[in-house]
Amino acid sequence: MMIQFRGVSKIYPNHVAALRNVNIAVDKGEFVFIVGPSGAGKSTLVKCIYREELPTRGSIVVDGRDVTSLKPSAVPYLRRDVGVVYQDFKLLPNKTAYENVAFALECTEASQREIAKRVPAVLELVGMKDKVKALPIQLSGGEQQRIALARAIVNSPAVIVADEPTGNLDPDNSWAIIRILLELSRMGATVVVATHEKHIVNNLKQRVIAMDRGEVVRDEEKGAYGREA
Repeated sequence: MMIQFRGVSKIYPNHVAALRNVNIAVDKGEFVFIVGPSGAGKSTLVKCIYREELPTRGSIVVDGRDVTSLKPSAVPYLRRDVGVVYQDFKLLPNKTAYENVAFALECTEASQREIAKRVPAVLELVGMKDKVKALPIQLSGGEQQRIALARAIVNSPAVIVADEPTGNLDPDNSWAIIRILLELSRMGATVVVATHEKHIVNNLKQRVIAMDRGEVVRDEEKGAYGREA
């Protein structure tokens, strides 16, 4: 099992329960949509995978590591194996497309030779090999998200999590990003996507985990965007 939640609850100090006794298991290479209304707990669940959030109760295992018991010093090593794609891109504004992707490798102390090999390859994979010198401000939203995706996958992570990755994109760019994520899943990565994109979920018929008020209310193979979402 690549990702496993066992009895996971997250209660914030204001007594809001973001997650309630969540039990899910995701295999290596699976592609999973997390759906549900705003406030259902989708983002909290995703953040728990890469330990941006810690649960109040329960355990989370990612790629053999118990995320809930990791020492703070071990968290950066977990995140080398978990690529994260954000809705708002989070690119460094003063770095070029190439430099933004290279930065993820520099943080792992990769050699310049390795960086020079891997960055162009991953930029080509996401269709951005001609934009290596462009700053974020010179790129469209779709192009920025492709660079953000390249940064997330340049370390060849076992797990890719995406929190509303198409939320700021037009339909064409949304589909382009999702197709790349699907291809990465076919190549062996485990992909978890939190989304509101009903038409994408309904067309692709992948596994769907639906949430409502912090609970998993449906877990369906070849699922669709249901009424509870």
